[in-house]
Amino acid sequence: MATAATIGLKNPNASLNTVGHIAHAFVPFLGERMGVVVFSIGILGAGMVAAIVVSLAAAWGFGEVTGYKHSLEYHPKEAPWFYVVYTLAVVAGALAVVAIPNLVSLTVAVEVMNSCLLPMVLGFLVALAVKALPLEHRLRGWYFWVVVAISTLSAGLGVYGGLTSIPGSGW
Repeated sequence: MATAATIGLKNPNASLNTVGHIAHAFVPFLGERMGVVVFSIGILGAGMVAAIVVSLAAAWGFGEVTGYKHSLEYHPKEAPWFYVVYTLAVVAGALAVVAIPNLVSLTVAVEVMNSCLLPMVLGFLVALAVKALPLEHRLRGWYFWVVVAISTLSAGLGVYGGLTSIPGSGW
């Protein structure tokens, strides 16, 4: 957000095709060296949080599906598959970052994929809220239809946004 705000103030037509272009958005405010350092620390922190969250979610999800112990509360000897899947997810992410030279394109591709998967995710969440929650907390009546309408709108806008961001898609 800070990058977008600084680009909007000083250079709204700035090129954002590489991470270097984005990093230089802070330069008019913080100077050459400090601008790049601040941006780098922000990217490093965001990347580390994302790597932890995504890899733990993958390990937890596989544990839910397969039935093995799937929580950080267990020692690695008690939940070896959880830690194996977690480690493999971290290594796979690191290999993808190393193997793909254009990280901006990788980021855009991942976000397009996320937006195209949004209808399925929201559909499953609504289905769970209707079937899996305790009876007193299940979606029903007018509230069910409000949730379905908002989910449909969100999913539709997400898919539209994702498809329109694909270069040469014609949208």
